[in-house]
Amino acid sequence: MSYVIPKPLTKGDTISIIAPSGPILDKEAIIRGKEFLESEGYNVVLSEHIFGQDRYLSASDTERLEDLHKAFADKNIDTIICARGGYGALRLIEKIDYKLIRQNPKNFCGYSDITILSAMFLKRANLITYSSPMIKGDFGAKPRDEYTMDSFFKAVTHQKQELTGNKIHKSGAAQGIIWGGNLASLVSMAGMDFIPDEGFIFFAEDLGEPVYKIDKMFTQLMNIEKFKSNIKGMVLGKFLDVEYPDQLDYLFDQISEELNIPTVSGFKISHEDTKATIPYGANGILNKDKLVI
Repeated sequence: MSYVIPKPLTKGDTISIIAPSGPILDKEAIIRGKEFLESEGYNVVLSEHIFGQDRYLSASDTERLEDLHKAFADKNIDTIICARGGYGALRLIEKIDYKLIRQNPKNFCGYSDITILSAMFLKRANLITYSSPMIKGDFGAKPRDEYTMDSFFKAVTHQKQELTGNKIHKSGAAQGIIWGGNLASLVSMAGMDFIPDEGFIFFAEDLGEPVYKIDKMFTQLMNIEKFKSNIKGMVLGKFLDVEYPDQLDYLFDQISEELNIPTVSGFKISHEDTKATIPYGANGILNKDKLVI
């Protein structure tokens, strides 16, 4: 499969901030993030409905979809960064104009619930995106995390990165496209055609899920034949607020043996302040505890 890599972000480019999922309850954080990116040499615009609210969504489905489509269609916009995650992306994926996105490739950035959009942009528009920090919790944070900012700008300017895990569950080497993201968000798409048709290195993280639910979500994925046949390796980030970490380690040992793939955990991929930016759909190489992307 031939995927489209958007042009690298350069000083003077225009960044659009959109909110395709949850509502923005801290407007000051969005303004701080906007001002930070402007201080770094970028033009920044806010989408029309970014400060709207429709129950637990940032705006209505129609309004959020309109902001997404406008950001991709606008020739003056080079990069799109999501304001936050939450919930809402799943409601949009059957309504998105993927032809529009395919014809207007640009950097698209976010994580958590935004995983759903990254997965579908890769699948239906052949677009490589970024599992990356977002405006509210990262660019607008006080203080901003230095590692997080450094990894982001390296990724969107197409610099190589080498990430290291801290626990090898099954040693070995693998290569393939980098695919995955927030585990609960991925599993919410079960029943759809969302898994790559080629070999991939799976990355995953989550927040606030007990071990038995993490087990259930991995089992759901492993019950999908395309997932089992195409996964070549696993790099696992942090599963935060897990009550029994020893059980989680044992679960990862079991999964790596069942799939017979190299598996490493402890990567800086998480909901924590310190997080790596992952080019979603780009080629990667896993060797022992190192991931080169």
